[in-house]
Amino acid sequence: MPSAHDEPHLSGRSGWLRAAVMGANDGILSTASLLVGVAAGSGDKVTVLLAGIAGMSAGALSMAAGEYVSVSSQADVERADVARELAELEANPQGELDELTAIYEQRGLSPDLARQVAQELTEKDALGAHLRDEIGLTDLSPPQPVQAAVVSALTFAAGAAIPLAVAILAPLEAVKYTVATATLLALALLGALGAQAGGAPRLPAAMRVVFWGVAAMLVTGGIGALVGQAL
Repeated sequence: MPSAHDEPHLSGRSGWLRAAVMGANDGILSTASLLVGVAAGSGDKVTVLLAGIAGMSAGALSMAAGEYVSVSSQADVERADVARELAELEANPQGELDELTAIYEQRGLSPDLARQVAQELTEKDALGAHLRDEIGLTDLSPPQPVQAAVVSALTFAAGAAIPLAVAILAPLEAVKYTVATATLLALALLGALGAQAGGAPRLPAAMRVVFWGVAAMLVTGGIGALVGQAL
């Protein structure tokens, strides 16, 4: 659509960006927490690395399955709403026109103008007008289960590879500290990049993920140490 000025909108990125950021964040944090927890309770580096590899594999597959099921459920709900609205338009077109008119009146249009707008939009695309203005459905970012699943799995694995690589390179006695440090740096960078891609402030996003990263690793490390002592 022609525009008098260049005004890019970033909301269209919300679907894949949410899956990508969530996948990478979970990959980094869950794998790092697992490594720190096992390292705190085990004296065997092989066990630590095995736990990290298993966590990365299981987490990526779990993220993919979870995203696919979640987004598919969202798509099912939207399809049901579309079918219901189609049936209502066929059964009671006048009542649907009145409903659309009332919506525009509530938004501030005068009754006559609201009626005119409702009639013209109904003539052009009745279903589209009701989906957009009555239900709130748009084609801005339609649910894409396969895309969300693939993005989540790949970004989880990519995120998990960071603390896992550090654990492989670091000596056993330093695994907890090197993994924790690398994880916090990676989380801060991820939070800032995700915020930039979405057009949001970078510092608050970075601080948010770092705070919860510290909390997760502290709790997991404490549990690992306690279990290790008990066993």
